[in-house]
Amino acid sequence: MATKKATVTIPEDLLDEIRAEAAERGLWAYIAEALRFKRDRLLELVDWLQEEHGPVTEEERAAAFQELEDLDAEHEQRRAIGKHNAGEAA
Repeated sequence: MATKKATVTIPEDLLDEIRAEAAERGLWAYIAEALRFKRDRLLELVDWLQEEHGPVTEEERAAAFQELEDLDAEHEQRRAIGKHNAGEAA
């Protein structure tokens, strides 16, 4: 299987926990397995939701992506305000 190098930033305490759990398998094998598991579970959820409620329409998909963009913009705005306020306190 082909691989590609990636750089990620993980909170130190979480990385310590992952390293302890990964042990002999190795850190990156553990992380790859966890990512595959998460992806597979999300795909199962999508399948189940579509079985229960039918396929997602293009309009619903567009609305969902717009809502995500709005949430991202709100979070960015809050981060900017937080950084601004932190700078004033210094």
